[in-house]
Amino acid sequence: MLSPTFFDRPAPDVARDLIGVTLLVDGVGGPLVEVEAYDQTDPASHSFRGPTPRNAAMFGPPGHAYVYKIYGIHWCLNFVCQPGSAVLIRALEPLHGLAEMQERRGGMPEHQLCSGPGKLCQALGVTIQHNGLSLDATPFTLLPSDSSHDIATGPRIGITKGVDTPWRFVRRGSPFLSKPLR
Repeated sequence: MLSPTFFDRPAPDVARDLIGVTLLVDGVGGPLVEVEAYDQTDPASHSFRGPTPRNAAMFGPPGHAYVYKIYGIHWCLNFVCQPGSAVLIRALEPLHGLAEMQERRGGMPEHQLCSGPGKLCQALGVTIQHNGLSLDATPFTLLPSDSSHDIATGPRIGITKGVDTPWRFVRRGSPFLSKPLR
């Protein structure tokens, strides 16, 4: 299991080290293949303008979940790092609880089950009920990677500010990414 101290570092450092870590929510999930870092100095971050009721978890202790809804439709899961910073969990390789993920996602093929932050949350059953929960306690399990990975970096996706900041981290060559790296 990863301890809260793992997250008490700058978000880009945590993001890089999360590639290959296995995320399970109630036993469902797999190794992370794509993440994005955000911090309070970043105009694309929810924390840029300071604490609000919506982003309060980002200013809480490291090693907790920050969950929010995007476009009023999809939940997004983030791992809180140092105050005002977090890592958006964009994609994972679905290995554990495949039947449950496919049921939640309407029978999608494996490579589309968790290939984007909204898809991932739907497949894992993540909702606002997970906001603020500790990542080192039920329902979360985070298992360290047992091998090294070829990691590539690039610009983040779906933002209009801080677009060129290369804080998107992916497992190079993974077929489970939300979008290929430019």
